[in-house]
Amino acid sequence: MEKTLVTVIIPTYKRPALLRNCLIALTQQTLSKETFEVVVVDDGNESAVAELVQEVAKQTGLKARYLGQQKRQGPAAARNAGWRSARTPFIAFTDDDCLPQPAWLSTALVQFIRGAQVLTGRVTMPMPEQPSHHDKTTALLETAEFVTANLFCRKTVLEQVGGFDERFDIAWREDSDLHFKIIKAGIPILPCPDAVIVHPIRSAPWYAPLRDERKNRYDALLFKEHPVLFRERIPAYKWLVIRYYVSVASLLVGLIGLLIGNSQVVGLGFSLWLLLTLALINERLDNQPITGTTLKAALITSLVTPFLSVYWRLYGAFSYRVWYW
Repeated sequence: MEKTLVTVIIPTYKRPALLRNCLIALTQQTLSKETFEVVVVDDGNESAVAELVQEVAKQTGLKARYLGQQKRQGPAAARNAGWRSARTPFIAFTDDDCLPQPAWLSTALVQFIRGAQVLTGRVTMPMPEQPSHHDKTTALLETAEFVTANLFCRKTVLEQVGGFDERFDIAWREDSDLHFKIIKAGIPILPCPDAVIVHPIRSAPWYAPLRDERKNRYDALLFKEHPVLFRERIPAYKWLVIRYYVSVASLLVGLIGLLIGNSQVVGLGFSLWLLLTLALINERLDNQPITGTTLKAALITSLVTPFLSVYWRLYGAFSYRVWYW
């Protein structure tokens, strides 16, 4: 019997159909099923998910285990529970909405045998014919330097740097934090472009960009822990952030003008706010079909996004006691 060398860690939360697709993709690996195992860590702790893992394992011969989190703690904590339970020297990370391609594990294993310690694979995200603003933002994952959707580490590396910081309790910046800890430890990170996963872009509700603004609070935590690397490697989108602050400030100026009865202040504040809002609407409608739905989404998100962005940035700054841009 071949020795099990790699453990694939998959965090999941209430997406059984996507998880099934991911597990089926893993059954099609060119690497022998005896050589790897799969650990599904369920942040929802649902019996239906446990049954799904057992069913796929029984039907396909995939070596798969289920771990249920007693309470929801986020993907960082789920990944930590998974790799710490592993009995193999090599760990592979992907997500439940990803489809590892057949040579995914075998390609990485070759580099591990040659001495690699950390490997980053390639993410492909097929775009719809008319991608939305949210689709385009999501597709930036393809060019990200280090993502847990396609990552391989020796278990000893994870032990050395302490794994994932569980304060990042949503799917945002926990991968960057691990990346920066590995860099600080002086551990080489090698690309493994032939280890490919497909990450389909899922349809999202029109308000998804508003919901995602809460991620900004975790930028403050990442900056607090790694200020130099944050400045060097995290896109700042400086002018967009400045526009958001100016938009919020200009509306406040207009409201103050109303309170003090100064028409010039009212005109200056509201005019600047309206100009910035119209510019955002135009950007969000770029290359989009003009329908009632797209107009509503562009209008509401353009009106609300600056305020949510500023709120969550300030919330993070105060929560983690750090000032950052």
